[in-house]
Amino acid sequence: MSRLARPSRDGIDWTREEAILAFDLYCRIPFKKTKANNPQVIALAHVLQRTPASVARRLGNFGAFDPELAKQDISGLTHTSKLDEVIWREFNSDWAKLVLEADRIRLERTGQSLPTDLEQITAEMLGPTERETKGKQRIYQDFFRASVLSGYNERCCMCGLPHPEVLTASHIIPWSVREDTRVNPENGLCLCASHDRAFDRELITIGTDFTIMLCRRIKKSRDPASQFLFSAVEGKRILLPDRFTPRQEFLSWRVDRFLKKETVA
Repeated sequence: MSRLARPSRDGIDWTREEAILAFDLYCRIPFKKTKANNPQVIALAHVLQRTPASVARRLGNFGAFDPELAKQDISGLTHTSKLDEVIWREFNSDWAKLVLEADRIRLERTGQSLPTDLEQITAEMLGPTERETKGKQRIYQDFFRASVLSGYNERCCMCGLPHPEVLTASHIIPWSVREDTRVNPENGLCLCASHDRAFDRELITIGTDFTIMLCRRIKKSRDPASQFLFSAVEGKRILLPDRFTPRQEFLSWRVDRFLKKETVA
């Protein structure tokens, strides 16, 4: 049977595993792209043996529970199911569990876990324990990047640069500091390469009011490139995401560390 001729499951109730894969995709793409013509929606529809329209409707159902969309007067679909709510409540605050569950289901259904060739070769060179650790880290990072960039509509939140090739999903609280925030997209910022590096080195940060702060050394610089990249954005409010707004707790932690470093500098 050809790919296009596969039977549709649209008349069959959605299973828990299907809903998990749908919610995983919901988090990875901008809400405005949860359409039947989106290639990622079409790909998931093929895996689930459902039509793209059916998958798009399921993604729209999750939007009905999203408080970030409600703040923007954007509503998801109204005909949600109990399963939609159960999946939302179970995984919306347990991102690591979502990533691992979705990856397990995807692997069982397709035999693929989304590694690149280089990552696959590297994994094969490691021992079982190392391979498991590296595998989890890879799928965590893949989800974190996708969810953060989609929330910001693939634009640097400081300068608005719209090219995904040079954008990074930056951790507010670093990966090495707190394990429980590693996968949480509310601990992420979409930054271009220059602003990401400056943020990582604490030359620049974001206050709890979402305004951009510079360290003294950058403020004093009269170099044209420095003024173009950094001075031009000082005091401005970042572009807030459609979803996964940075959590105040995480920003406060980062600002405290930034100010302490400024005190001893």
